[in-house]
Amino acid sequence: MRNDVEEDGLRSRARPRRNRKSAAVRELCRETRLDPGRFVLPLFLHEEAADTPIESLPGCTRWSLDGLEREVERARRLGVRSVVLFPKVPDAKKSSDGAECKNDDGLVPAAVRRLKAAFPDVTVMTDVALDPYSSDGHDGIVAADGRILNDETVAVLCEQALCQARAGADVVAPSDMMDGRVGAIRDALDGAGFQEVSILAYTAKYASAFYGPFRGALDSAPKSGDKKTYQMDPANGREAERELEADVAEGADIVMVKPAGPYLDVIHRLRARTHLPIAAYQVSGEYLMLEAAARSGWLDRRSAVLESLLGIHRAGADMIFTYHACEAAAWIAEDRAAGSDA
Repeated sequence: MRNDVEEDGLRSRARPRRNRKSAAVRELCRETRLDPGRFVLPLFLHEEAADTPIESLPGCTRWSLDGLEREVERARRLGVRSVVLFPKVPDAKKSSDGAECKNDDGLVPAAVRRLKAAFPDVTVMTDVALDPYSSDGHDGIVAADGRILNDETVAVLCEQALCQARAGADVVAPSDMMDGRVGAIRDALDGAGFQEVSILAYTAKYASAFYGPFRGALDSAPKSGDKKTYQMDPANGREAERELEADVAEGADIVMVKPAGPYLDVIHRLRARTHLPIAAYQVSGEYLMLEAAARSGWLDRRSAVLESLLGIHRAGADMIFTYHACEAAAWIAEDRAAGSDA
């Protein structure tokens, strides 16, 4: 018997490298492609007349309404046509019940009206949760004994979602993790004639250590306790499937996993369980890890950012919330123009 390895060297019909031999062949065989249309740009806003850098999120800005409009115009030119708004609310307007969240003349409704008037083709998403408006810094109403009240919170969230819908929001995104809120918000929207407003449910939002810089940007950290009684335990994967079943049954149009990078397995789990679009949020801590490593010189920033986004998309996310949306869109366009797959 011939010994092919000894007499003729390595013999194999399977040569995967044949599909990697040139940029053109790699392009033909590529399974996953990033596109700016898949990015959602998170934008922070405040009531001030000037745009200000965010200390806890270097490279990000807290926008005035004028600055917000300019930034959305820039994103739109780059092909990023979806944004989500997060307000920094003055302490004087915060309360234990977060009542400012349902003010039709508040900051978020004003921003939504302005953006939809200027850019009808941009998808404007709004956050539905009480933490920016709460004097307690929680996503829900806090009882005297420290418990987060579920049903009482859901009633306020419905009013908040209606306020945002009246302003013209295309998508409302409840990030609070209260039980039953998706169905209640759907009923409230439909009952008020807003059947066309979509619900993006934060389905698997984990009680993560990666949210710190975001809370600094909004000044929305809990004043006491933590969020572990309503956000998910980072140790759990099957529980995300249970949350998915509930949100789908209650009428969610899109479901989300947050954070993205540490929970790629959860994105993959949910992708196998639903035909709904899946969003993933590359959160502030993930953003800052990449930024810090790049600034130290240990990572190539452009390559690492694009690789991280590609991994999230490959895991099963249809859309990605990322602070790098505009830069990534510009890099993708440059690579396409150059015929590069770097």
